[in-house]
Amino acid sequence: MSSTNTLRAFHIMAKPTGSACNLHCDYCFFLKKEKLYPGSNFHMSDEVHEAYIKQLFEAHQVPQVTVAWQGGEPTLMGLDFFRRSVEVQKLYARPGTCIENTFQTNGILLNDEWCRFFHENNFLIGLSLDGPKELHDTYRKDRGGHGTFELVVQAARLLQKHKVEFNILCTVNSKNADHPLEVYRFFRDDLGAHYIQFIPIVERDNESGYQEGNKVTDRSVRPDQWGRFLTEIFDEWVKKDVGDTFVLNFDGALAGWLGMAGTVCIFGPTCGLGLALEHNGDLYSCDHFVEPNYYLGNILETPMIDLVASEKQRKFGQDKKDSLPRYCRECEVLHICNGECPKNRFLETPDGEPGLNYLCAGYKAFFKHADKSMRVMAELIRQGKTADGVMRAIPVERTTLQERFKKAGRNDPCPCGATDKNGTPIKYKRCHGKIEFTTAISS
Repeated sequence: MSSTNTLRAFHIMAKPTGSACNLHCDYCFFLKKEKLYPGSNFHMSDEVHEAYIKQLFEAHQVPQVTVAWQGGEPTLMGLDFFRRSVEVQKLYARPGTCIENTFQTNGILLNDEWCRFFHENNFLIGLSLDGPKELHDTYRKDRGGHGTFELVVQAARLLQKHKVEFNILCTVNSKNADHPLEVYRFFRDDLGAHYIQFIPIVERDNESGYQEGNKVTDRSVRPDQWGRFLTEIFDEWVKKDVGDTFVLNFDGALAGWLGMAGTVCIFGPTCGLGLALEHNGDLYSCDHFVEPNYYLGNILETPMIDLVASEKQRKFGQDKKDSLPRYCRECEVLHICNGECPKNRFLETPDGEPGLNYLCAGYKAFFKHADKSMRVMAELIRQGKTADGVMRAIPVERTTLQERFKKAGRNDPCPCGATDKNGTPIKYKRCHGKIEFTTAISS
């Protein structure tokens, strides 16, 4: 039996406008992809559009098919493009197929008409927002250099007004990483968001726009910042919000404690089933690897299923597991993270082997900190109960994290549990003992 016949489902991230966008966010890695298509108008043609939908539905052997729209900025295609897409999807869907459209946007062009369409056609919207105004506007600017916070919040209110299901995608960078609770509480309390995903900014310091070099920009979140960011939000979430506010990072990690790592692609042992489709029909191995070396072919020339099931793509997916250094293979939290995303594996292990994830120290600190609560939630789920029982199963600690900080000596290991890339505990004076972290630990 061929691999094409055994491949029942996969995920295509379609980019109908390629890298074209009406914003110019400082950390955006995809803007540089325009160099791949000099002179392009970055608009998906009707021919590519119909081929994408037709081949996507033909290839899937499962009852639900997700049509995922990303960018660049997909709203630049105009609403009529997506009206046509809904009709094309109905044309090619098998009887009984459940169709889900997901749509990632910066929100700038959303209005009542867009939101009515989203509601009527059950689109799930991802809205990009990096926290309160002063944090969001640091890097998310329009092409004139102006902040976009008010416009994005306006978009969120419109989505709520029209009862459109949406989640917040927040990139975590060197600026907002020091304010985890401020960011989280803004989403939860001020915005009223119930679905949140945090994406760490790990930006290679090179001009190519490709995955090269082992240095990162000053905008990138540091590993210790990332670990503290997740830890402080987790502590609040696990005491108050389990079952009401859903944080994809925590759901994805919990799957590891349940022996089901991979519900979020970055934590899967292998990858290769999440691909990126450019506006002209070019298919690439992954959204983070839209580069010549990871080009699979064009769906107008080769059927999509053949490209997804190709030896080149299967090797790309298996390499995630096969390239793990021994330091990772012997790690006590391997079953949770599986080395995370290959795009971030550009450091050397303590013994000099390549392939260590840049964020390793932060993830390890967070996983160790969350272990007790995660074990409780995993056991509740195994018993057929809901994870929110953890809020009753684990009593609230008498001393807050801030109080533990007050008792720590300058040369003591930081109470937050942070470690460096070698797994060595970071001293309090070099971690939360720094003056700049004072506001981030208040509760």
